[in-house]
Order: sequence, then C-alpha cells, then structure tokens
Amino acid sequence: MTFESRIKERARELGFDLVGVVRATEADGFDRLQDWLAQGYAGEMQYMYRHAEARRHPASVLPEVRSIIMVAMNYRPHASTADGNDSSGRIAAYALGKDYHDVLRTRLKALLGWMQQEHPGCRGRAVVDTAPLLERDFARRAGLGWIGKNTMLINKRLGSFLFLGALLVDIDLQPDLPFEPNHCGSCTACLDACPTQAFVQPGVLDSRRCISYLTIELRGSIDESLRSEIGDWLFGCDVCQEVCPWNRKAPAGRQPDLQPLPEIVALDVVELLQMDEQEFRRRFGATALSRAGRRGLIRNAAIVLGNRRCVEAFAPLRRLENDADPVIREAAQWAISQILSSQGKER
Repeated sequence: MTFESRIKERARELGFDLVGVVRATEADGFDRLQDWLAQGYAGEMQYMYRHAEARRHPASVLPEVRSIIMVAMNYRPHASTADGNDSSGRIAAYALGKDYHDVLRTRLKALLGWMQQEHPGCRGRAVVDTAPLLERDFARRAGLGWIGKNTMLINKRLGSFLFLGALLVDIDLQPDLPFEPNHCGSCTACLDACPTQAFVQPGVLDSRRCISYLTIELRGSIDESLRSEIGDWLFGCDVCQEVCPWNRKAPAGRQPDLQPLPEIVALDVVELLQMDEQEFRRRFGATALSRAGRRGLIRNAAIVLGNRRCVEAFAPLRRLENDADPVIREAAQWAISQILSSQGKER
C-alpha cells in the first residue's frame, strides 16, 4: 500500500467517513469570497473581514504546508428530534451532540501522531472550523463531493450532514482527483424552502437573512421582519439540508459522540428563560450552544415562544422585561405582545 492509502485507512479507523488528499495551493474560491464580503453578506461577522486575506492560501495556517488531508464525518441524527410541543424549540443537528470541534480535532491529532511515527520529522496542524481555511474548496478538490446551491458540501452517498476537518502537513503527498461534476441539476428545493429567502442566487447566501446567522452569530436584536420566519428554530437551522434530495437516503452518523444528547434534545425553552449567566455556562459551556451566549439563546427562546404564542411563557417573559440586557428585554416585550395579540388583547 502507498503511504496515502495507509493514511486513508488509518483515518477511517479513527472514525472519519470520507478522506482525500489535495496539494496546498491557493483556494479556488478566494475571489468569490472577496466578492461575497464586498457585498456585505457576512453581516456583523467581522472576523470574516479581518482574516479575509489569510484565506487566500493555507500557508497562513501552516507556513511550511505542502499537502492537506481533508476529512469528513457524518453527523446525521438517527431520527427526528422535533416534538412540536409549545415549550420546545428546534436546534440544528450539528449542535445536538458533543462539541464537534473536540470530536474531530482529537482524531485529527491522532492521525498526525500516527503519520509522525510512520514518517519521522513530519510536521502538521489539525484544523476544525477555527482557522482561516476555505475547507469546502479543499474538500471538493480532495474528491469528497461538490458544493451545492445551498453552499454546503454534498456527497452522493452521505449527503450534506458532514463535519469537515483538515490536517495540514509539510510533506508532499499524491493528491486525489477533484470532484468535478455538480449533481444539483435543475433542483432548487433548498432555495425555495429557505424561510427567510436568504439565497441571493444559487450558491450565494446572504448571511444577514440566514436563520443560522440570526440565531447564532448576530449579537444584537433580530429584525422584526424576520422573526416570524424563524418559527421554532432556537439555534441554527437545517431547512436547506432537510429538503435536499441527496439527504433522503443518506445514512445516519455512526459516531456516538455526535448523536443527540438527551439533555439538549429535551431542552425546555420556557425553563431556558429563567437561566442566569452562571447556569448558562454550567449547562452549555462545553456545547456548541455556548456560541450564542446567554443573551443570544434567551433572545432566541423569547422569539420562538412568541411565535408559538406560548401562554405558559408569559410569567417568565414578564420577569425578563427587567433583565439587565436590553436585547433580552426587547425580545421579551415582543414575545409578550405576540401572546397577547393571539388572545385579542393589547399590552
């Protein structure tokens, strides 16, 4: 077996579902990224602007990089986690299990350790979504799949519920053939289903209208014109993946660490309203939900409960009208107005 074949075999033993090799050259999509940023589609994600130039070439992550080993891990849940009751809220599948950064990074470091035993002197860096690297570009070039109209990497066998990771190394490896075809065809299911019509055109997402951005990245108040379309999404959104035909027969993920945690699935949104900063950190500090912060998660909870016209939430929402955070206060006031209006009452 070649060294590349043995690397792939070891990667699969470590739990990765897909693995491919690509040369470390300039990212294919860098010019598109520049255009996207110039249009303001990154919204308030200032880090995207600050580190834009660094995304041009993976040498910004590892100066001596020669090759990149791209991996993917399937996180598709075994079954739907939505129960539809008035005090529930939907959470994007990627955030239901343990923090994927830790799950993938641990395994990538193990792969690097194995490579260093097999190839003494090899140096590398494991990257999982936290370095200025255009992962989807390199994943496509490594043969893992194509980038769909919803901007997600899609694999014919596994669909799009995939976590991507990269191992940058300073040795030359034989690259795989890039994935050239695009199997979206004339399908526009993802574009049509987006509740907030966040897709400007196929493959171009305006983050400022995306539910995932609004419920996770945005730190301030959510525009009132978009609140009803958020529906019951408490954290993130999976709509453009759920309607994708390539996910209909895709298998569930096989990593236990990425399957939904009972305490996350059973999260009561009304109870969430009563959570202080200390309790928030205790419960969610080691999960992806920590990304939104207490402000963001309680703001989202208020909007979900307002959309649900949840009478049970009325009393805790009233208490939040005195919260120290103005974003939380405003969201609570809006939710109360929605509940009252559903009963034919005014504030």
